[in-house]
Amino acid sequence: MRSAPAPVSVSSAPSPGSSVPAPSRGRLAGVATMAGSGLSNQVGAAIGSLAFPVIGPIGVVAVRQYVAAIVLLAVGRPRLRDFTWAQWWPVLGLAVVFGTMNLSLYTAIDRIGLGLAVTLEFLGPLTIALAAARRRVDAFAAVIAAAGVVTLMRPQPSTDYVGMGLGLLAACCWASYILLNRTVGRRIPGAQGSATAAGISALTFLPIGVILVLHETPTAAAVGYAVVAGVLSSAVPYLADLFTLRRVPAQAFGLFMSVNPLLAALVGWIGLGQNLGWTEWASIGAIVAANALSILVRRG
Repeated sequence: MRSAPAPVSVSSAPSPGSSVPAPSRGRLAGVATMAGSGLSNQVGAAIGSLAFPVIGPIGVVAVRQYVAAIVLLAVGRPRLRDFTWAQWWPVLGLAVVFGTMNLSLYTAIDRIGLGLAVTLEFLGPLTIALAAARRRVDAFAAVIAAAGVVTLMRPQPSTDYVGMGLGLLAACCWASYILLNRTVGRRIPGAQGSATAAGISALTFLPIGVILVLHETPTAAAVGYAVVAGVLSSAVPYLADLFTLRRVPAQAFGLFMSVNPLLAALVGWIGLGQNLGWTEWASIGAIVAANALSILVRRG
């Protein structure tokens, strides 16, 4: 879950004894943090998948929701009594989308692998970005991305259409999350809205955790994998974004976010042995390139 705090200015005065201006050092730190955040997110998902045989994707997502709620509630400290209905309804929608997004993504990872699942999920924010644009280059980027999707989902004997469909559901949820998060950000100060949504989502997954424990006691290793997934894929990226968005331009942040499908494919290949064919790599590259092209031209 990602919430974009408002950027703050960075002082241009160099630090004593340093020849590198403060903004440059701040941006370098921001880029390093983005790299660590993206890698943490995908490694967390890979580690979480190791618990699938014991507690399934739904168990891993439940634990991840608990971890996210603990972190966000500690940071956001929402004042629930002050919320109006106009503030509550987008928060409730955000809670539903948040849980559905993670559950559909992790189930897709279980069926089609980390790289393809994250690539399909990334179509959500890419669609939002391209739909709001009116330039020829964005239309060209949309064609490139569409070609990548068609190639990924081409009929084959081994094609898992349920897994593909779940990846696309995650994409729809991410797009909805972006739109709802904008509304929440406008109506509720700070991270109170995101924190409340995470808390509500965690509460809805609480019965699932109870049922899992009563039905079959999870192993310590499985719970540990799920907790690590929650920390690496929820807590670390959120806190990293708070740091990064204060030090790098929003366009640079969006550009780096576009490489997450590639990172996911590499982590799945190296860490989980999920090999992809050249057509899958080409499709992932096309979708990443479409987003990068749109952002770079806009920046220029």
